[in-house]
Amino acid sequence: MLMAPHADDASLRRILVVDDDADIRSVLERILAVRHFEVVTAGSTEEALDAFNQHEFPLVLSDIHMPGRDGLSLLAELHRKFPDTAVVMLTGNADVSTAVECLKRGAMDYLNKPVVVEEVWARVDKALEKRQLTLEVRRLQEGYQADLERRVQELSRKNTRMFLAQVQMAVRMLEAKDPYTRGHSTRVAEYAVGVGRVLGLGPSLLDELRLGGELHDIGKIGTRDAVLNKPGRLTDEEFAEIKRHTTDGAEMLALLEEDHPEVLRIVRWHHERLDGTGFPDGLRGEAIPRSARIVAVVDAYDAMTSTRAYRERQDPHWAYGELDRSSGTHFDAEVVAAFKQACPPSMRS
Repeated sequence: MLMAPHADDASLRRILVVDDDADIRSVLERILAVRHFEVVTAGSTEEALDAFNQHEFPLVLSDIHMPGRDGLSLLAELHRKFPDTAVVMLTGNADVSTAVECLKRGAMDYLNKPVVVEEVWARVDKALEKRQLTLEVRRLQEGYQADLERRVQELSRKNTRMFLAQVQMAVRMLEAKDPYTRGHSTRVAEYAVGVGRVLGLGPSLLDELRLGGELHDIGKIGTRDAVLNKPGRLTDEEFAEIKRHTTDGAEMLALLEEDHPEVLRIVRWHHERLDGTGFPDGLRGEAIPRSARIVAVVDAYDAMTSTRAYRERQDPHWAYGELDRSSGTHFDAEVVAAFKQACPPSMRS
């Protein structure tokens, strides 16, 4: 084995010569040594593959016809296990068609036997240059792809922020047309965050609660004003229209599903009940996401203590009593207790 003159350059100038003929291996080793290549030799496919356990080879010169597993077999293994290795096949003049087949299977070039010194140098230089160019192109492509993905992510975040701003504006417009619910979403968001803090939720979930509270009624944009502001009892048809705001809202916010999945859970399921009698999906108990159970409590409280088209506002103490009476059937008892701790009745009187 002949070592390259510069240690830092060794791995890039290391060549594996594979041939069952020792004389050919020796000739190639001497030819390549003149150009200061580090040469490792192997007499079979098995020896060649073993050599890869010890070294990295940018280039392999391999005979096609060898006892046992031939050069085509070695080429296939190298292409599968070491795809960055360039392979130049050695072939007799009568085997040009076989050499062409090797090119189709991933070989970079081929050399005819008996070898000519200048041709060996030229083919080796060409193969190494082509390999280096392939690696450079790949690195550029990977860099471009990474940059493209970064730009797409930035654009996605920008689009999400713009979408959120538009939706939040829509909520304000919704409440502006309904004097009975003005400020409702903001209060629900604040109450929900307060409950979340008592329950020990982390910052990211608190942010989801705040946003979910702000947007929980967004689906009511599609509800007729005559239904939203009706002073009397709703018909079955009108109540069905009201109930659709949960699913309509979730569909409207589908763009947020990847970045804010908890928000969509709140919007869709904040009217579910522990006993399974809620809507839209009749979820029961722990099947209702905790975030939705939190918003269900604070939404109901704010609705009870706000003046609506169909009734006057209720006293906060009475509203807390209603929450207690419905704990375990309609509302999550732990959430009710946390709400009472975060916002005691005395604070709401």
